[in-house]
Amino acid sequence: MSLEGQPASGGTKKEIIEKFARQASDTGSPEVQVAVITNRLTTLSKHFATHPADKHSKRGMLNLVSRRKRLLQYLKNEDVNRYKETLSTLGLRK
Repeated sequence: MSLEGQPASGGTKKEIIEKFARQASDTGSPEVQVAVITNRLTTLSKHFATHPADKHSKRGMLNLVSRRKRLLQYLKNEDVNRYKETLSTLGLRK
């Protein structure tokens, strides 16, 4: 059984949280949430390369895209500098 397209293991999620956390125990800031969602979207896009007819997962992916969009809009309204830094670090909106 192949693990392609599966969600990231706990180690990579922990690394992402550590990289984007504003404090030591931060897991809920918008930057962390956007980074984790972006990682999940990346793995889902790899999954769709091999399974293009998977409509159920595509619906979940669209929900994640919407959630990330709302979080980024919130971050932009709260602090533009953090918003721009997050975008550049994740490589979004070139």
